Amino acid sequence: MTKTKHLDIGCGNTPRNPFNHDDLYGVDIISQSSNNFHYTQSNVVLDPLPFNDSTFDSVSTYDFLEHIPRFSIINNQAQFPFINFMNEAYRVLKPGGIFYAITPCYPRAEVFADPTHVNFISHKTHTYFTMPNPGALVYGFNGKFDIIQVKRIKFSQGIDKDYSQFVKIIKNIVYTIFYKKKSHILWEFKAIKD
Repeated sequence: MTKTKHLDIGCGNTPRNPFNHDDLYGVDIISQSSNNFHYTQSNVVLDPLPFNDSTFDSVSTYDFLEHIPRFSIINNQAQFPFINFMNEAYRVLKPGGIFYAITPCYPRAEVFADPTHVNFISHKTHTYFTMPNPGALVYGFNGKFDIIQVKRIKFSQGIDKDYSQFVKIIKNIVYTIFYKKKSHILWEFKAIKD
């Protein structure tokens, strides 16, 4: 039986494996080594993902998409790094592979709080990459994703780890009642390939 492979992009030293695939790969800009997973150092904002076409059963990003510029001038040419990244994620996925992303969602403060956040995602941004009419096609997007799910979620990167379970529940209720919307959005797409 063929082993399943998962790639976590922007993983740091703790990659996630949301589908519990057999082999775990991680890529990040920082230099490090790991015995627990296959690690590759790469700046995926500027460079293609360092993997062959149709390699992975799934690809994930957690709190990463917001760091990819939407527009940039590279070598005196206009580029769309976010669209290029989505092309790369699609390229390395196997047919039927899953793209899974969690990122802060407008209008929550988490979108703007970190000064390295340069890509502001709204509840409609996914429509530029998903069927039936991906809006980013006119800007160079060449993938085809079907939506599995798109929903707002509460997500923290360990910020609440020191709180008791009771306090976490109360905070979640307060956020839901008073802020109406959860801080992040989850994208889960399926790669459609011929």
